[in-house]
Formats: sequence, C-alpha cells, structure tokens
Amino acid sequence: MKFTRRQFVKGGVTAFTVSCVAPAFLSDIARAQGASRRNLVVLYLSGGNDSLSTLIPYGDSFYYSRRPGIAVPAANVLQVGTDLSGKVLGLHPRLTGLKQIFDQGDLALMQRMGYPNQSRSHFHGTDIWSTANPANSSGTGWLGRYLDALPDPVDPLVGWSTVREVPHSLKGREVSVPAIPSVTGYAFLSPNSGVEATYSRTTMATIASHVPVDRPHVAFVNGTSQAAMATLDRVASVGTYTGTVAYANNGLAQALKAVAGAIAKGIGTKVFWVQLGGFDTHSNQRVTDANAGYANLMGTVGDSLLSFYNDMRNQGLHDDTLVLQFSEFGRRISENGSQGTDHGSAGTMMALGGGVRGGLYGTAPNLDPNNVDGSLENSGNDVSYETDFRSVYARVLDGWLGADSIAILGGNFKAGAPNIV
Repeated sequence: MKFTRRQFVKGGVTAFTVSCVAPAFLSDIARAQGASRRNLVVLYLSGGNDSLSTLIPYGDSFYYSRRPGIAVPAANVLQVGTDLSGKVLGLHPRLTGLKQIFDQGDLALMQRMGYPNQSRSHFHGTDIWSTANPANSSGTGWLGRYLDALPDPVDPLVGWSTVREVPHSLKGREVSVPAIPSVTGYAFLSPNSGVEATYSRTTMATIASHVPVDRPHVAFVNGTSQAAMATLDRVASVGTYTGTVAYANNGLAQALKAVAGAIAKGIGTKVFWVQLGGFDTHSNQRVTDANAGYANLMGTVGDSLLSFYNDMRNQGLHDDTLVLQFSEFGRRISENGSQGTDHGSAGTMMALGGGVRGGLYGTAPNLDPNNVDGSLENSGNDVSYETDFRSVYARVLDGWLGADSIAILGGNFKAGAPNIV
C-alpha cells in the first residue's frame, strides 16, 4: 500500500517524537520546475533596518537637515550611481563588501519596498512579510507554502533555519523545516556517551528498519525515522567544511559559512534562513562613532556577504545561489533625540548572486517634509512605499525557483516586479 507523507498528515497523526533532534520526514531531493540546482538564501535583518542609512540619498539637502547628528557625510558614502528619478545614491561607508558585489553587477538594490497601510509593529510587520498577506498575517509562511507545493517525496533537509526558532516564513502545513543553529548540536540524543551512544543509535536504526506493510501508519513512522537519522550524517558533513575564504568569527558570517558548506556538499537544501538582529536602532546611529551600533552592523552585513559571495564564486556556485535580504519596516526620516530613528514605513530590499541583474531599482524619495512629490506619508515623517514587496517574492518564485507565484501568494503580484532574475 502506497502511503505518502500528505496522506499521513491528513490521517491525523501530526506529532510523533523519536530520540533525536533531526526532523522525521521522507528523503530524496525535491526538484523545482527547471530550477533543480538553485538555492535561495534569505537574510532577514531583524528590528527594522534604517534604509536611509543603508542606501543614502546624499544629494538631498533634507537628508542632512533632518538628520543633523546621524547623517553620513556625502564625502564618505560609497557611490553607486543615479536612479531613474535622477537622484544620486550611495551605500553606507561600512558596506564596502556590498559595494564590491555591486561593482561586479551582481547586487540589486530595491528602494521603497512595502505595502499599503504599513504596520510599524515589529511583530505584526514581521508576520505580514512572512505570510505575504497583510489581511491575514496569522496564516502559513510564503516559503512554507512553496515547500508544501513541491512534489513528493520531499527531502527532510529541503529547508534549513540557521536560528533556533523556525521563522514564520518557513512554516507550512505539510513540510517541516529543521532549526539547525549549530551543526555540531544536530545529533542523535542519547543519555549515554562514547561507544554506548553508538549502540543506542544503532538500536534505534534497527527498530526503525521494521516496516510492516499491513500497518501503514507504523510503517510511515519507522520509514521517516530512518530518513531523519539519515540526515544526521549529511548535516555532520557540513561541520568539516573549510571554504575557500576566511569567514569572520561572528554569528552572521558563521551561519553563512554553514550555508556555503551545505550548498557545496549538496546535502539537499533549497531554502536557507539566516538572520541578524540589532536593527531596532532608536539610538547610537552616528557614523562618526568608532563603536556605533549601526555602523558595526553594516560592517558585519557587508563583510559577511562578501565572504559568502566570494566563496560561492570560487567554487562556481554563485550562479545557482540567490541571497534575498529584507527587514520588517524602514525607519523615520528625521532622527530622534537619542541620535537614532524610530519605526517607519517603506524599506530597502536587496538581492545578490551570479544570476542577479544588478543595479538600482525604484526611485528615492524627496525628503522635503512638505511631501512635494507624494513620496512621503504620515505628515511627511515616513517614506511611502512605491513597489509592493510581494512582487519581489513573485519574481523569486517564478523566475528563480520555477514555482507558481499566483498559487503560492494567493494573487497576481507580477505587475511592477523588479526584473532582478
């Protein structure tokens, strides 16, 4: 009797625990239509990244008058050119790594991304970006729905969260994504150690090897237990990865090193989630401070992504790897009394990789508080969105992963999508 994972879940057995932290689902790598080798790495900047300090409209005098203490001097920005509206733009001076990727033509900078009636709440805003549905932010995640749509059998490592909690974006109804913040911590759990632990694992494998054809639910549990245990060695192999470049000893760089190892060793993962916190910068954004929090964050992002990009390029893998970066909202235009910025509206998205059509997308706002061109909102305090963020999701789903964005996103968001891939 053929018994698929979907039949098992629909049959009501939705929770079964075995003595290992590995997920218990079927193996064999799932293939997206025409995109079998492609990987998607999502980099989420948690806290609400200040877009105007990332991609800087240094030719706008109001940028300086409204940010007298935290504005980046025009002489310090890393110039990246002029957008379609004729505004000159530059990257934060600590984003030298991203500047190198931009100069290679492999970085897309997308301005004023958002949605109608932008939420300025961390939790609600994160849920909206996760579900791609401002009207129902409690549903499944957009990436979870993509994984659910893959044909059976789905590899138990098809998704990988490098943070301890599986993000909302990756939560689906049928495919479960493991949270593996530490490759060494992803192991068979046994109360014993040494050779006794090996015996415990062997015993567990022996028990799971019995697949009674007349008891389909038990057969499924045992079969998926075997698949779960089979992932242990694949994940462990990532721990031996050294890479072709030196990765910095910080959380983001090391997470990207693990992603690079998983891609290079071909362990079966298609979608990775990487996250960096600290972007709720209500204070300490002065670029002149040697230890300013925001400047250090920018340095971490730029340097870590450059290491990952160079590692993938050195191994001929960057054409098959796309990094998509976003945050739950942008921040206010004017600085506050603590030389920081408060919760705002539209933000900047980035995409990088060998298959990316690099350049500047969208138009920078005019920061005149009188809102002379309609690019501001909230009485001129916030940047108004120009492009729906779901159009980027649609482009990634259709053009990169070979999926059906209309079915996954619940609507057609292809119109106005930046042509990044």
